Amino acid sequence: MSDSLSVKASPRIKTGAQWGTLMFDMEIALLPVVLFAAYRFGFGAIKVIMASVLACVLTEWIYDVCLKRKTGIADGTAVVTGLLLGLTLPSDINLYVPVIGGIFATLVVVLLYGGYGQHFMLPALASRCFLLISFADEMTTYTIDGISSATPLTVLQQGGAPSLMDMFMGNINGSIVEVSTIAVLIGFAYLIVRRAVKLIPPLAYVVSFVLYMGLFGGSGFDMSFIGAQILGGGFIFSVAFFASDIVINPRTAAGQVIYGVLLGILTGVYRTMGFAPESVSYAIICCNLLIPLIDKFLPGKVKEAA
Repeated sequence: MSDSLSVKASPRIKTGAQWGTLMFDMEIALLPVVLFAAYRFGFGAIKVIMASVLACVLTEWIYDVCLKRKTGIADGTAVVTGLLLGLTLPSDINLYVPVIGGIFATLVVVLLYGGYGQHFMLPALASRCFLLISFADEMTTYTIDGISSATPLTVLQQGGAPSLMDMFMGNINGSIVEVSTIAVLIGFAYLIVRRAVKLIPPLAYVVSFVLYMGLFGGSGFDMSFIGAQILGGGFIFSVAFFASDIVINPRTAAGQVIYGVLLGILTGVYRTMGFAPESVSYAIICCNLLIPLIDKFLPGKVKEAA
């Protein structure tokens, strides 16, 4: 039995107060993205985000009431999960989709595995993958001002050349976060200042992804091509808010480097060989499942600092 894989609760968040502070920091960091969504898409995007947040919060509250235990919604974790999920969706999607996604993220991915801090994959991204499989047409149809058009990565995949400035400024079609690059970077900078993220995995992720796309993307290290790959498909948001997650990350610095490299390679594989260019979610979820193995075969001193 000494060689068996042991699954334990995360050691990264030691107290409820520390967890609550982290969730508050996440809410503050996501606020610029929400505000930009309201500016770019109007009230439709806010309805999608609110539906996702309410679904997550109510699911956790009902679960706690049914089990007759103290509710944990006050720490804000369900709110953060709902925000992260809602921001990855199209701004005009039918509201039952974020509701179903919020229920799945909270109940199936988190609560049934012991609650927040003990989940083994990122709930918002796991739910997004579930929604992509279950509601493929609605999840991949993006409409602005009543007009549907291809996302920049789809244009790139078809041989076009999207404008990097338009992608950076948000003058494109796509999910809510895909057009919010500036707001995402502002939120990420806040998290860095607050030491609320791991920095090694995001750095390894970006470097390995750029190298992979340069070597195997078919266009070499063309800056327009590489830039479009970085700015499209929610890549920046995934790097800032998912790859840097404190809970879902290997325990050691070496493990975090390997995790980031795997993220970059697998994202590149999906981009170059997959049928859907916006598939960062699948890459991150697949790598989440490898974290217990990374921790098992790379034992060492735990790196607590960001």
